Amino acid sequence: MEKKRRIEVFTAGCPVCEGVVDMVKELSCQHCELTFYDLHNHEGMDQAKTYGVTAVPAVAVNGNLLECCRHRPITREDLKSAGLGEPL
Repeated sequence: MEKKRRIEVFTAGCPVCEGVVDMVKELSCQHCELTFYDLHNHEGMDQAKTYGVTAVPAVAVNGNLLECCRHRPITREDLKSAGLGEPL
């Protein structure tokens, strides 16, 4: 069984969230397992609390909230630095 990078995206259906969802989808590869949670619909609330999500959009990779999600907008470079699109 091939190991995958687990990517979880927390959104609330806003235009900024949609842009991050599009970026994650664009940068993901065969080594990525994507899960999208819409907190507006109460999806993934427990996961969001576990990771300390306080604002959306937010992205966690392999169970860790990206540092950028704690204090600034998510960029393409942040996602690439977290390994999106790269082999494991």
